[in-house]
Amino acid sequence: MSVIDTSCIVIFGASGDLTQRMLIPALYHLYVDQKLPKSFAILGVSRSIYSDQAFRSKLIKNIKSDKKINEELLNKFCEHLFYQAINTSDVNDYTLLKKRISRINADRELKNNTLFYLATPPSLYSVIPEHLAAVGLNEETDGWKRLVVEKPFGSDLKSAVSLDESLYRHFQEQQIYRIDHYLGKETVQNMLVLRFANSIFEPLWNGRYIDYVEVTGAEALGVEQRGGYYDGSGAMRDMLQNHLLQVIAMVAMEPPAVINAKSMRDEVVKVLQCLKPLSQDDLENNLVLGQYIQSQVRGKCLPAYREEEGVPNNSRTETYVGLKLFINNWRWDGVPFYLRTGKRLPTRVTEVVIHFKKTPHPVFSADAPENKLIIRIQPDEGIMLGFGLKEPGAGFDAKEVAMDFHYSDLKETELLTAYERLLLDLLKGDATLFARSDAVRACWDFVQPILDYQKKSFPLHGYASGTWGPIEAEKLLNRDNHEWRFPCKNLTDTDYCEL
Repeated sequence: MSVIDTSCIVIFGASGDLTQRMLIPALYHLYVDQKLPKSFAILGVSRSIYSDQAFRSKLIKNIKSDKKINEELLNKFCEHLFYQAINTSDVNDYTLLKKRISRINADRELKNNTLFYLATPPSLYSVIPEHLAAVGLNEETDGWKRLVVEKPFGSDLKSAVSLDESLYRHFQEQQIYRIDHYLGKETVQNMLVLRFANSIFEPLWNGRYIDYVEVTGAEALGVEQRGGYYDGSGAMRDMLQNHLLQVIAMVAMEPPAVINAKSMRDEVVKVLQCLKPLSQDDLENNLVLGQYIQSQVRGKCLPAYREEEGVPNNSRTETYVGLKLFINNWRWDGVPFYLRTGKRLPTRVTEVVIHFKKTPHPVFSADAPENKLIIRIQPDEGIMLGFGLKEPGAGFDAKEVAMDFHYSDLKETELLTAYERLLLDLLKGDATLFARSDAVRACWDFVQPILDYQKKSFPLHGYASGTWGPIEAEKLLNRDNHEWRFPCKNLTDTDYCEL
C-alpha cells in the first residue's frame, strides 16, 4: 500500500490540453496501480463553467480510449474528481477556492495537504501564487503546500530571475517544484545507475577514454497547430535550454554522495556551472541554426515552417539547433559535446551516444570499428553497446557487433510514464527529479549569448523537411573527424534512417 499522505491536488488550467492528455490519465493509472492513498481529491480549476459531473465526463474521454479500461475502477476514480470555476486573475475569487478546498478536506477527511499544479500559460505563473498567498493558501501551519510550475521557466535569463523573485515572495524554494517531464523518463534516470553501479563503465567515463558525446532530440512533426506559440520560442528555448542541457548534466555529473534530492541536484548544478561560456567564435563557428523548408516525403508535400498556420512569412525563428560545447572540469576537459534538436527530422528519437577513443595499438586499430554506447531515451527505450570482433576467416579484420537491451523486453515490469513518475514524486515530496532554481539559472546563463546573438543579423540555414538538418551541421562534426549517428526509430546500429 502507498504511504503517501492524503492530499488535495488542485490543477489550475483544468480544461486545458495538458490536464486532459497527461495529468488526469497519469493520476488514473497511479490509482489503478494502487499507488495513491485511499483518501485523496483532485480539484480542477479554470474559468470555464462545469459541474463536477460535467467535468468528470469531459476528462474521462481520453482515459476511455484505452481498450483495457476497467469501468468499475474508472467510476471509483471519478468520485475523487471535483471542479471549481474561478477567474484566476481575480484575487477575490480565491476566497471561493479556499472554501471549496476546506469543504473537500472535511468531507474526504484529508489532512490539509495541498498540491497546486500550474498547468496554465506562463503569464499566470506569477499571478496565481500571489493570489494563493493573499488568502493564506501558501501557509503550512496545518499541512504541506506545494507549488508545481511547468516549463518554460522564463524566456531568457532576466525573465527567469524575475520569475524566481516573484515565486519566492509567496513560496519557499522547498515548496516549489519545477517540472521537466524529460527527467521523469526511465532511461534518463538509468544513465546514473548504468554509470555508477557498473565498474566496466565508470573508470572509462572521462576524457582519457571518451572521444566525444552526442545528444539528439529529434521530432518528425512540424509545429502542427502551435505555430503562433512556437514562433516566439524556437528550438533553443523549446528543447535545448531545458531538456537537452538537463540530459547533458545527467551524463556528465559526478557521483552524488547520497541518493537524495539535495546531493543529486548539487551535482547537476556543478556540471551546468562548468559549461564553457560561448564566445563570439563559438557563436559563429560552433552553432548552427536552421529552419525547415518544403519538401516531398513519402509522396506527401510537407509545408515550410513559414507556411505553417500562425507563423509570419518572414520568420527568423529556428526550428533546428546544432551546437558544439565543452565542459570545463577535470573529467571532461577537451571532450566535445555535440547537441542537435529539430522539427521535421526523419524520425522522432531522443538518444545519447558515447563515442570511445580508438585503441592505441597500431595493428588492431587500423580498421577497428568504433566503440560506442547508445542510450535511447525515447522511443524504443534501451541501451546498445557497439564493439569489434574478428571476422571469420584468415587475418584479424574486425567487424562491428552490438549487444543491446530493450526495456520492452522486461515483460513483467510495468514502466511508469514520465508524468506518472513525477506526480508520484510530487506527492511524496521527493524533489530529486525537479529542476532547482540555480540549475535553471545556469542553463539560461549558458544560452543567453545565443539569444543575444539572434537579436542581430545571423545565418539561418534552410533544410528540407524529412532530412537530418542543414549541411552545416554535418560540417560541425566533420571538421573534427567526427560524424553524427543517424538513428531510426528502432534501437539499431545501421546506416539506415527513415527518409
